[in-house]
Amino acid sequence: MRSADFRRLWLSSALTQFGSQITLLALPICAVLLMHATPSQMGTLAALESLPFLLFGLPSGVLLDRSRRLPIMMCSDVMVATALASVPLAWWLDLLTIYWLYAVGFVLGTGLTVGGSAEQVFLTFVVGRERLVDAHAKLAGTESAARLIGPGMAGALVQLLGAPFAILCNVGAFIVSLANLRRIRAREPQPAPATTHPLHDIRDGLAFVWQHPVLRTLAWTSGAWHFLFYGYLALHVLFATRALGMAPGVMGTAQMLGGAGILAGSILVKPLSKRFGTGRAILVGLCTCVCGFALMPAIPAALLGSTALTAVAYGSVVFLLDCGATLFFVPYIALRQRVTPDAVLGRMVATMRSLTVASAPLGALAAGALAERFSVRTGLACVAGGALLLAIAAVAGTRLRHVND
Repeated sequence: MRSADFRRLWLSSALTQFGSQITLLALPICAVLLMHATPSQMGTLAALESLPFLLFGLPSGVLLDRSRRLPIMMCSDVMVATALASVPLAWWLDLLTIYWLYAVGFVLGTGLTVGGSAEQVFLTFVVGRERLVDAHAKLAGTESAARLIGPGMAGALVQLLGAPFAILCNVGAFIVSLANLRRIRAREPQPAPATTHPLHDIRDGLAFVWQHPVLRTLAWTSGAWHFLFYGYLALHVLFATRALGMAPGVMGTAQMLGGAGILAGSILVKPLSKRFGTGRAILVGLCTCVCGFALMPAIPAALLGSTALTAVAYGSVVFLLDCGATLFFVPYIALRQRVTPDAVLGRMVATMRSLTVASAPLGALAAGALAERFSVRTGLACVAGGALLLAIAAVAGTRLRHVND
């Protein structure tokens, strides 16, 4: 916290986290309520948001190892803000369609792929490797505040302004964040001019991850988690609004418990890692997520005849999911960056993000197809079954429980 540059980076992250809570609710609500999207269309939307990880993840790693990261972060923010601003404009001009939302989702995913990887590498430069867990825990704490306050705020804005125009608030957050990033004083040294072909660097990044036993285990575990999570992501708004009958404002209020889950995870992750080791902390997070995945499709439409109790049950499950995800990913990210030398850090981050999220489009499409063929509840039940199998495989079939640092 004594680093002014970290404080600026933290503030920018906070602004985009709060703004993103609006988009996370408003964009799928645009599809569900305004475009009357089917489950398969919601699966396609979620798939397109994750597809850039597969397409651009590996090339972005080469870019990050050959360029300064801060300008890349700023360009990504500009691209995402422009795409978001097009949604209310298209709605106002009566041009908004599900295909327009597909394009916006793809651009958002592209910005997250390139800009998110750049932020992780730049954070390592700003705080140093020895303080990565503390830095990620503080960022997770900010995310918890955004998840605690943001969904309720987003639900109110969607109810008041309508989903398309609520997204403009996120555009404003990106503009302020961009101005703040310009004030960061730390300047990375320009990487030495590359002497190899980009495809050679991509191959080296893949080889480094595959040959490293810890990174290889983390890659397939996270890849399976993303397959399941994006299946859940494709269906959860449909489930809340249609199966459980929740209005956007109620849904947003219930999702505020997710922020409490991230806060709990960010508080617990450091003592858990110290007491049991980094690998076991990752497994605790994974098993907590499994509980959330399993309980979601079990929520009845009117619990004990009360829609309020249904909303509380939904929020409690979101709490478990977000707490588990925080416990899983904070030590996961810190561990993979600790075991990687600076020369391949950018390629490692991009390779891991590409490999682990490569399965996400398939998960979203599969969940959408299952929900279209059977029901949304059945699609979520299949996600729960897959999560249970993943937990068993990770606990019993890997050596993560023996990784202390």
